[in-house]
Amino acid sequence: MPELPEIEVIRRGLQLHLPDRRIEAVFYNGKKLRHPVPLEPMQKLLIGGKISKVCRRAKFLLVHIDNDAVLVIHLGMTGRLGLFPEGSALAPHDHLRWRLDGGLELRLHDARRFGSVRLLTAGEAMDIETTLFKSIGPEPFSDACSPAYLFAQAEKRKQPIKTFLMDMKIVAGIGNIYANECLFNTGINPARPAGGLSLHDWQRLLPELRAILQHAIDCGGSTISDYLNAGGKPGYFQIHFKVYGKKGEPCQECGTPIGMVRLGGRASYFCPACQKK
Repeated sequence: MPELPEIEVIRRGLQLHLPDRRIEAVFYNGKKLRHPVPLEPMQKLLIGGKISKVCRRAKFLLVHIDNDAVLVIHLGMTGRLGLFPEGSALAPHDHLRWRLDGGLELRLHDARRFGSVRLLTAGEAMDIETTLFKSIGPEPFSDACSPAYLFAQAEKRKQPIKTFLMDMKIVAGIGNIYANECLFNTGINPARPAGGLSLHDWQRLLPELRAILQHAIDCGGSTISDYLNAGGKPGYFQIHFKVYGKKGEPCQECGTPIGMVRLGGRASYFCPACQKK
């Protein structure tokens, strides 16, 4: 599944090309996605409107229209958004197309169809943080996500720090890859109870988490299987992985074989020697 860095890379790519383009038509092939596709509302609210900006919240892309409507897109596990010349050949899983002025189409491709598209009116968009995003925590780069905030949220919790970091109610968009890499860099065992971390631990961990996310964004994200950015290119942060997906390989720091346990149903990779805390 694309995680925060991949979604941010896609957002930045779309932001270079979409603002000030007018939407001329919307096409849908009728195949079900995670939620019903609002074709008629899109035809009513989007056609003739200009795109003003593209934002991101957690793993959602928000396409703002000049009438204050907002198109909210989640890519699920295999979704891709890309820009293509109008009239170019369609791929089998291109489910939605937004035809833009200037001879371009924005296309949503989703082989497994776990993605979703929602449309919010101007009034609904004003309340998005208390409705659609009410269960999503602050962004990891925001001032609201501070060491003190994380320390307070983790206090007395017995759940593993790895699953705590991936809880969208606590902090938005920290996926499996980046939680693994951050905990390795800070020497924290992924199974350690979140409530056992001190404020000092969080003062070390949060900057490292932000640095890893930023590095991944700068690398264009991580390509594991289906991820491509808005220009159709893969990311390359995976070449910098130190533990993720490396079970049995020697640790880059000490040579100990990388271990793997399942926490919260997800594979958690760690070095038994370097991550004893």
